Amino acid sequence: MLKRRIIPIQLLSGDRFVKTTRFSSPRDVGDPVKSSRVYSDNDADELLILQIDRGDGALENLHSKVLQIANECFAPLTAGGAITKPSDALRLFSAGADKVVLNSICYTDLEIISDIANFAGSQAVVVAVDVKFERGRYVLYSGGGRVAEPISLEKHIGNIIDSGAGEILVQSIDHDGVMDGYDLNLLDSVCKACSLPVIIAGGAGNFIHLKEAFQRGADAVACGSIFNFGDNSPLRAKAFLKNYGVPLKKI
Repeated sequence: MLKRRIIPIQLLSGDRFVKTTRFSSPRDVGDPVKSSRVYSDNDADELLILQIDRGDGALENLHSKVLQIANECFAPLTAGGAITKPSDALRLFSAGADKVVLNSICYTDLEIISDIANFAGSQAVVVAVDVKFERGRYVLYSGGGRVAEPISLEKHIGNIIDSGAGEILVQSIDHDGVMDGYDLNLLDSVCKACSLPVIIAGGAGNFIHLKEAFQRGADAVACGSIFNFGDNSPLRAKAFLKNYGVPLKKI
């Protein structure tokens, strides 16, 4: 049985990690290298770093932080948020990233998925999908939650799979930072449409929320606020989940 994963999700803005609520109102939560080292030492299965700044210097800043973090931490590192062409991904791999995350670019250039997969392997390509629930349906957003995309969740997932991605990260904008649980209906919809491993993000506030997501089919849970604003860690989460038979890496 495949092991389920617990992944701290860390948002990079300038020289600091921040935490947002519904993709806005970022709050400072720490130094990138120090925070990543703590998670790595506490048995995180992966580290997920997303650059939320845009414009000149965003990729350079992400590259610099990935290089520093990779030199300090043993956990596998996934990074994204400023990738617009295959050479951007190559720079992050060279800095120490094991996987890259694509998002907005995939609405206009699906070939970037296959281009990166061709030289790094599909397992190294994660595509993030940011979603809001509006007027009775799920609406996809690009540009950090600012631009609604005229494509259905199911169609976009199909395009991602056909283009050669290895994993999907689905993020609920509505639940981001609220700590009231993941959007399990969204998770159901993604798992039904998707043959790839699914990471769910947005809403974890306690370990029960992680258990619920795993029971509904998530292959991994991405966690921000639960670790940022409480005395919690991946190690403690695994100790809790072990009691419910969730298959995890041995502590």
